[in-house]
Amino acid sequence: MSARLHALHAAGQSLWLDYIDRTMLSNGDLARRIAEDALTGMTSNPTIFEKALAEGAAYDAQLATLPSALSDRDAFFEVAATDVRQACDAFRTVYDRTLGLDGFVSLEVSPDLARDTAGTVAEARRLWAIVDRPNLMIKVPGTPEGAEAIRQLIADGINVNVTLLFSVEAHARVIEAYLAGLEARAAAGLPIDRIGSVASFFVSRVDSAIDKQLGVMAAAAPERAEALLALQGKAAIANAKLAYRLFQASFSGARWAALSSRGARVQRPLWASTSTKNPAYRDVIYVEELIGPDTVNTLPPATLEAFRDHGEVRASVTESVAEAERSLAALEAHGVSLQSVTDTLLAEGLASFEQSFVTLLAGLARKRAALAPAAS
Repeated sequence: MSARLHALHAAGQSLWLDYIDRTMLSNGDLARRIAEDALTGMTSNPTIFEKALAEGAAYDAQLATLPSALSDRDAFFEVAATDVRQACDAFRTVYDRTLGLDGFVSLEVSPDLARDTAGTVAEARRLWAIVDRPNLMIKVPGTPEGAEAIRQLIADGINVNVTLLFSVEAHARVIEAYLAGLEARAAAGLPIDRIGSVASFFVSRVDSAIDKQLGVMAAAAPERAEALLALQGKAAIANAKLAYRLFQASFSGARWAALSSRGARVQRPLWASTSTKNPAYRDVIYVEELIGPDTVNTLPPATLEAFRDHGEVRASVTESVAEAERSLAALEAHGVSLQSVTDTLLAEGLASFEQSFVTLLAGLARKRAALAPAAS
């Protein structure tokens, strides 16, 4: 039943799980997935941790031991670091076997630091030290301020997962940050051969936003309805294919050759938000249409199980790139601004993660208060 997952891996795409909780780390489920499902990494975010902490009592014992003087924010990172450290250990065999190419687990800096370069760098360094595992990746939002933080962190030798990328322009900015960080580190005479980075390019949310806009426009202009509705479900995959084309162009030529000769690894595109939001679309479409070398797809458990059951593997990410350009041009011609949509999605993504973090800390405070008598 895992043959399709292994075929995906053989096509050059690493399969990471977009989920973490303490139960799966301790009951053997994660170890089984690594052994049987070609699973080679794991990602987390504030929303995932919010749900994990809210469900059951898996974290109560550790929370009860934390000093009451510790802030809720620091308490969360103690708990999260414990999970991520254990997950890193589970993936360590993958990391060692692939010589540091794969086997990473991601932990995100606080979402409220998305526009704060210095704060992001300081917290990333602190989390890197707390987890203390070579296969940790620190997640940093791909804002302009985040890009500068990424450059500094790569120069420090810290692995980075750039998150919340929606536009090709933002992708270009973080590729430049990665390359500049490697160059700064190399210029200082430091090794660059074991630094890992991925650029998390969000997919399905683009279709959700543009499909809604097209539906409103079609209702308002029946004479254009057919042409407008024909563009639904086209933007997200087209956008991602152009991001992959940028990746291929960026990691070639003399500049990259100089870094590659010192053992540098490419910053792989990671397809995020790949669960299908529209039930009219195939439930694995955002996996099947973006398969190719040097890519990662991070899947929530339900999408992973769907692909295991009926996913089809082909080298799809480089197919029909000219058609992708035409689809995006047609959207612009009809008055749909991709840049406006992706700007909005970034703002919404940042706000959503920040709200999850606020909710998470509030729930954590309640738990700690309830556990306090038992801890004393």
